Amino acid sequence: MRDGFEAISLARRDEYLERLAKCPQKVSDYSFGNLWGWAEEYGLSWRFGESHVWILQTKPFEVFWAPVGPWTDVDWSACPCLAQGLDFIRVPEKLCEILSAAMPDRVRTEEARDHDDYVYSVPELVELRGNKFHKKKNLLSQFLRSYNAEYKTLTPDCVEETLELQRQWFAWRDPEDSGALLAENKAIVRVLQSWDRMPGLVGGTIRVDGEMIAYTVAEELTPEMLVIHFEKGRPGFKGVYQAINQQFLADAGTPYALVNREQDLGDEGLRKAKLSYNPCQYLKKCKVSVAPAG
Repeated sequence: MRDGFEAISLARRDEYLERLAKCPQKVSDYSFGNLWGWAEEYGLSWRFGESHVWILQTKPFEVFWAPVGPWTDVDWSACPCLAQGLDFIRVPEKLCEILSAAMPDRVRTEEARDHDDYVYSVPELVELRGNKFHKKKNLLSQFLRSYNAEYKTLTPDCVEETLELQRQWFAWRDPEDSGALLAENKAIVRVLQSWDRMPGLVGGTIRVDGEMIAYTVAEELTPEMLVIHFEKGRPGFKGVYQAINQQFLADAGTPYALVNREQDLGDEGLRKAKLSYNPCQYLKKCKVSVAPAG
């Protein structure tokens, strides 16, 4: 591990969130739940500087993520960390603009469409009004008519049941897709197993005849925006995804104007699904290459 870098830890969560709160733009990648869940898959570590947290990815290759902290308080052109040049990924659009303005001759940016966050209106996804949500509303109505369903908040006492549903869900998948899904499964298990030590997490479950058939896990990203990390439904229950999405937001989403459903990672099926919910905005990200000074 590079000098000064240490493993992502629950012990420094609050300290990290203080730095994140000072970021002018917050995207899903830098929520603590995302860092913690994917830390092993990406070999993530961090170093706390005087004002910013530096995040290093070591798997499957070594590259930095965007620094977390008050971006506008730094003279980036004089930053010692950038003197030898550096590459960053998952860089929020606002930081791309700040770096480009500070070092126009040294910074090259490249759009990363696959990493853009999809953002939606919470009231729209709760109410599902109008023609653009007609299919979603129909599927939700069919689900509620067809099943004796009960929605409940995800609490520590039902984490084991949620883990069992996740285990079953993973077992139902096509083995050919197992690479990406195995990585996601590990991230989900890591987050769920840490539920009682991560007070920022919120979630919901749906049971039919007492058996859990869907769950969702989310976290506050900003006072105005909730981010949904994971959402799974049992196959064979038509409308289950529309139900868990709408009922969770109706229960836990009302304090927020917006909900972030993360990126599609270039998966066409995922992209189609995310577009079908009619995003109201995107949080764009890019890759940034900083050339050596002088």
